[in-house]
This record gives sequence, C-alpha cells and structure tokens, in this order.
Amino acid sequence: MSSEKECGQFALLSQKRFAPFFLTQFLGAANDNLLKFAFTVLVTYQLQVSWLPAKLAGLVIGALFILPFVLLSATAGQWADKYDKAKVMQAVKGLEIVIMVLATAGFWMQWIPLLLGCVFLMGLHSTLFGPVKYAYLPQHLSERELTGGNGLVEMGTFVAILLGNVGGGLLVSVPGTGVHWVAGVCLAVAVLGWLVARGIPASPSSDPTLKLNWNPATETWRNLKLAYEYPSVFRSLLGISWMWFFGAVFLSQFPAFARDVIGGDERVASLLLVVFSVGIAAGSLLCETLSHRHVEIGLVPIGAVGMTVFAFDLYLAAAGLPPVQGAWLTVSAFVSQPAHWRVMADLALLAFSAGLYSVPMYALIQLRAKASHRARIIAANNILNAIFMIVSSVMAGALLGAGLSIPQVFGVTAVLNVVVVGYVFWLMPEYIIRLVMLVITRGVYRLRVRGDEHIPTDGPAILVCNHVSFVDAIILGVCSPRPMVFLMDHRIFKTPGIGWFFRMVKAIPIAPQKEDPQAYEQAFERARQVLRDGDLLCLFPEGAITRDGQLQTFKAGIMKILASDPVPVVPAALHNLWGSTFSRIEGAAMAKPLRRGLFNRVGLVVGPAMPASEVSPEGLQARVQALLNEPSP
Repeated sequence: MSSEKECGQFALLSQKRFAPFFLTQFLGAANDNLLKFAFTVLVTYQLQVSWLPAKLAGLVIGALFILPFVLLSATAGQWADKYDKAKVMQAVKGLEIVIMVLATAGFWMQWIPLLLGCVFLMGLHSTLFGPVKYAYLPQHLSERELTGGNGLVEMGTFVAILLGNVGGGLLVSVPGTGVHWVAGVCLAVAVLGWLVARGIPASPSSDPTLKLNWNPATETWRNLKLAYEYPSVFRSLLGISWMWFFGAVFLSQFPAFARDVIGGDERVASLLLVVFSVGIAAGSLLCETLSHRHVEIGLVPIGAVGMTVFAFDLYLAAAGLPPVQGAWLTVSAFVSQPAHWRVMADLALLAFSAGLYSVPMYALIQLRAKASHRARIIAANNILNAIFMIVSSVMAGALLGAGLSIPQVFGVTAVLNVVVVGYVFWLMPEYIIRLVMLVITRGVYRLRVRGDEHIPTDGPAILVCNHVSFVDAIILGVCSPRPMVFLMDHRIFKTPGIGWFFRMVKAIPIAPQKEDPQAYEQAFERARQVLRDGDLLCLFPEGAITRDGQLQTFKAGIMKILASDPVPVVPAALHNLWGSTFSRIEGAAMAKPLRRGLFNRVGLVVGPAMPASEVSPEGLQARVQALLNEPSP
C-alpha cells in the first residue's frame, strides 16, 4: 500500500500512484466500446448481412467479446499475482496496438469476419487487464481511499463506455468515410494508451514464487475454489456477476431498442448510452460520500431495489410507446416527446442504482481477499462475470426468439433481479444488517466521527468503548472499516428486535460469572477465537449500559483475554448519546421515542491503539474518559 498521505477522491487524479493507471484503464475501456459500438451500428444500420441479423448483432458481438474472459481469466490472474502489475499493464497496451492495426484493415475492407475476430481479441485484451486493474488499487490506496478509488474507476469506465459508444456511433455514421474515421481513431487511442501506461508506478509482485499453471480449465476451477474459501468474497462475486448479467441485457439491446421500439436513428441509440453511462457514473461517485470514506456495503440493497423498480418502470414506459412508423427520429424529435423523458429517467436511475450496488462490492472483495491471491480472485470474478454475461446474451436471444419484445425482456430481467438479489442477501445477510445500521445512524442520528483511522483494517485487535445506549454496537459497526464481533451483556439479547439483530451479527452473549459460570467461560473462549481468527473484537468494559450517563468502573474481563492473546487495544468514546431515544435516561429505552427529534447529533472519538503490555482496567478507563472530555466531533 502506498505510503503517500491519504487524500480525497478527486485529489487522487493528480497523483502519480493513481492518475496514469486511471487514464490507462479509461482509454482501454473507451477503445473497447468504440470498436464494439461502431461495429454494431455498422451491421445494424448500414451493412446488412444475412448470417448476422441486425436484431442479434449486439448479442453476438457482446458474446464474442466476453468469451476470452471465460477461457483465459485464470491465466491472467496468475500473471497479475506473479509479475509487476505495471509491467503487465504496459505489455497489454502493446497488444492493443497490434489488435487495432488488424481492426483498421477490417474497417477499411468492411470485412465482417476479421472485425469479429478483432472483437474477440479486444476481449482478450480486457481479460488480461481486468485482474491487474483491480489488484493494483489496494496495493496503492488505503482502506479509506478504496471506495473513492473504485468509484472513480467505475465512473471512468462508464464515461469511457459513453465516449466510446457515442464516438463510435458518430464516427461510423459519417457519410462515405465513417469506417475510415473509426479505424484511425481506434489506432490512435491504442497508441495513446500505451504511452500513458509507461507512467504507471512500479507495483511489485504479490506472489513472485507462484508457479504458473498453463491449463486454463484446471486453473479456472482452482481460482473458483480459491474464491469459494472466502464466503463473503465469493458471495459478493456472485452479486457483481449478476449486476453484469443485468446490465448486459440493457447495453446489448440499446441499438435495437432505439431503432425498433423508439424508432430513433443511430444518434438516439448513442443518447440512450449517454444517459445510462452518466447515471452509473453518478452513482459510483456518490458512493464515497454516502459511505463516509469507508467500504459501506449497506448501499448495496438500496441499489438493488432501485435496479428492480426502474427496470420494471422502463418496461412499462417502453410498452406504452406508439408503434414505429415512417422515418427514423432524430435526437431533437426524440427529446421533444414527453413519453421519451420517462424512458430516459428510468435508464438514468436504473444505472445510478447499479453504481450504488456495484462499487461497495468491488471494494469489499479487494479489502477482504488475501493480498497474495487477490488478482486470482479478481480473475475468478471475471470468469463468473463472463459466464453470467454469456448466459444473459443466450437468455435475451431466446426470449426474443420466442416472440417477446425488447421491453418485455427488460421486464423479465427486472423480475429476475428480485429473485437473484434476494437470494444473494439471504446467503449473506451482512448487506441487510449494514443497511439497518445505516438507517438507524443516519435516520435517527447525525453521526460525526473523529480518529476512525485508528481502527485497524486487518489483524486481531480489541476496541473498547463506553456503553451509553442499546444502539452503541450499531454505531460502532457503521464506523468500522470491517465487521466487528461484540461481546455483550446477555440480557440485551432478550430485548425484542434488538436481541434478534445482535444474534444476526453473531455477537457473543456474556453472563456474570456468579450467575452462569459455564456461559461466562464460553463467552471468553469465543472471544479468544475471534482474535485467533485475526478479527476485530469489541468490548464494553463497564459491563452494562449506564443508567446515569456517567462512565462506570471498567471491569477486569479484558485482562483475562489479553493474558492469552496480547493484541492491540483501541480506546473509543461515544458522545451525546445519553438522553437520546435508545438510552436509559427515562429508566428504559424508547420510554419517550424521538425525545430529541430526528437527526440529533452524536459523535464517536477513537484514540490511538495501546499495546497489550500497557493495558490495565484503570488506565483504559482513564483513556476513554479523556476521549469523552474532548470536544464532540
């Protein structure tokens, strides 16, 4: 990870550790889509061939581009883990120049088989670039920068898709010389990408001793098994792959949707892509603001709901359009009709939701995957993405072949989204739990945090905090860059609603030793296992929620844990929660709901970690009291 000072999202664009990489991937994505969309428009509007019907051209071109991801992602993942990532990216950009020389010949001769071959080769280019692209980010960005960096990459990717598609559509439609312009620009962008890639800083191998397995079938299976060893990561891979399945249905159908449903010309198809790309770019960029510079997977369910709602409304809006008649609509004629604004709004909001859905998942994978295996796990992601996108193309083709209209295909996809995403959330309820945490902390309180950089992003540690309310654990969970396991009074688990929630997050109940000696010892053994697994444990050393708002005496239980597992201890203090809805100021929580109204300000202050050798109950209590005496954030 880079030692440079952490900075905001857009400040990364001025730094050498990010800017050359960002521009390299941006130019590559633009060139991919310039080639694909220009070719799709060519065979949809201009160069009709009997063996490639216009209705299926987008699906065939998309499937050819995706095929290398299935065949060679595993090999690409090995290279990205074994070799310097900067050198891998530079070599891949050199390959792009060769591919675009062939594409230039294909466009000049309007030779469809050669252009189909170039689409496959550009898919190969992206296959080789994908694992190194996402493995590069956590090597140069901190956890607090990871969501913002991923948001920029996703924004850049879809703006590149936008520019590539719009540029491809506009260039290929130039009368007489359109294909020549496409060929020249594709080659120029490839050369520029190679030049920019030379500025990417060195990114040393994460596993230089790795022995390459050149059998793509066995290595693909091994990568999938490797990803499966990390349950939260693997399930996030499935979630991302579904997003690409979902998105591929819409992206592949834009030219045919614009022509056959709306009755628009090539520029209308480009406008739809503009709207879609701007939407997903806006959603991706907003993730950092909404997540407060952490990896916040609570945004994922919000994005999933939006994808379903606006995809289904797009079906309803498109189904209500009048039949296509007469000449193709120009852009000005298209935007002059109010019904078309609903179509564009649905596309923009659908894409915005997809940005909220995907960015936190990518960041979660990068954060939780083991560094030495990260590129291969990203390769497993690309394999799954490709499989899902190919199945998406087959499904869309089958539905169209069965007589469904393009809007009906969109409606079927919206319904499928409910089923598939619901299944992913059932497998991994952490997404829903984080959403609940967000609703409580952002809907009831206005939370401010200071010092959260002291919470370690990896390795075993204990966080200790004062205990003021029934939602202390929820607030701490939202502020933590990774999941925490809470050791909590067993009586809280008997509280309706809150007890169910803490059981879902696998909190550890602890009873007083005099009351239940066996449960007492079992709680400490489970706490020790959390630390041995390298996870973060949270304790409330007061032993119970305060009844008067003052810090109570710290008990010695933490010393029992540190005796066998001497890990760093991070002190923290919650401010302004006493007197709020979930505190015991009236003798019981919720005695006077919203007694301070909505959005009342609360804070968390986190101090530097203490080595285990310096910890004592009295000293720890003094540290937390000192944090309480500081001004609230």
